[in-house]
Amino acid sequence: MADIYQTGIITTLHLLGDRGTKVIEEELEKYSGKVRTSLLIPATYQDYQKPAMKNIMNLLSEVNYINQVLIVLGKAREEDFLKVKREIREYPYRITVLWLEHPQVQELIRELEDADLYVGPDGKGRAVWFGIGLLLGQGESDVIALHDSDIITYSHTMLSRLIYPVVNPHIGFEFSKGFYARFSHKIHGRVTRLFLIPLVRALKAIVGFHPYLEYLDSFRYPLAGEFALKADLARVIRIPGDWGLEVGILSEVYRNVAIKRIVQVELCERYDHKHQVLSKDDPNQGLHKMAVDIAVNLLRNLSARGVTVSEGRLLTLRTTYLRIAEDMIARFHADAMINALNFDRHEEELAVETFANALRIACEQFLEDPLAIPLTPNWTRITSVFPDYLDRLMKAVVEANN
Repeated sequence: MADIYQTGIITTLHLLGDRGTKVIEEELEKYSGKVRTSLLIPATYQDYQKPAMKNIMNLLSEVNYINQVLIVLGKAREEDFLKVKREIREYPYRITVLWLEHPQVQELIRELEDADLYVGPDGKGRAVWFGIGLLLGQGESDVIALHDSDIITYSHTMLSRLIYPVVNPHIGFEFSKGFYARFSHKIHGRVTRLFLIPLVRALKAIVGFHPYLEYLDSFRYPLAGEFALKADLARVIRIPGDWGLEVGILSEVYRNVAIKRIVQVELCERYDHKHQVLSKDDPNQGLHKMAVDIAVNLLRNLSARGVTVSEGRLLTLRTTYLRIAEDMIARFHADAMINALNFDRHEEELAVETFANALRIACEQFLEDPLAIPLTPNWTRITSVFPDYLDRLMKAVVEANN
């Protein structure tokens, strides 16, 4: 996004050509002796097998400033895990695999459930939470970075730009969030541009000025799956166990970090990864489910910050959202036209209709139970209940990887 403007309350670092790439990677190599950075990649076995993940693993061979790569492997059988374990030996850098279906890991999960400690459903949220726990237990990470396993347009420059603001001690950020333009032959990112951003702006129109809403509205791509944070921050934040992961993490960062210590950084000129189905007729699948979880998470976070979220307000919210989302369609249509991109107006309208239904469901769920925030405990709480929990998790992972 070729501009240099600072809009909103979050510091924005722009991509102004590729002049800085070599310089910052040289600096990262220099800092790596003092600031240890680990990269966490959650991946199902199905995603691990795809070309995107293979490309990521190959490109990481060119990186000299990462302490280790942790793959949190889910939905994998024992033979799948053993295959992954054999394959990672080909790479010239340190790789650890945390296999979530490992019997000892499953036993650790049951132990938490028996103690009424919610660890989320089987999915990305749980994978990220366990990965962070393992890295904290090892005590060998000062900075933890995370990105997805399905990035088709991946380059190691994305990683260096993501971690640089947190690793460089002369800048002083504690949390770095990636952003980028998502397009191919057409504009992508429907949940962000046609749901979350219009929803936040609808809430601003109804609630009026609120620091939390200004914070969310300052992010160029709030649902980006790439972020980096200090390990001390990772220890105290809680992580949603559903599709509200990204919004939930932003909310936890807002709760724990001064605004001036938060940054968003442009990672690349164009980004593409696998695309979820809309699932118009099934609110328990695809983008439909994602929108429900995001909206519920957002409403509960807003309520927790002292905003009255009544039934009448929610009815107004739904109509206001629709108006803003429909206006957004016209904006993106013009943007697509001037860039000679395909634009299916019917498809966009269908997405907004689906998201409006998701918002209706989310409002009903919120009114039914405003307090049921599906957040996992932070690791400070886990270790206070089970002081040896991380030691046992590390032991299980070490035994499985040997």
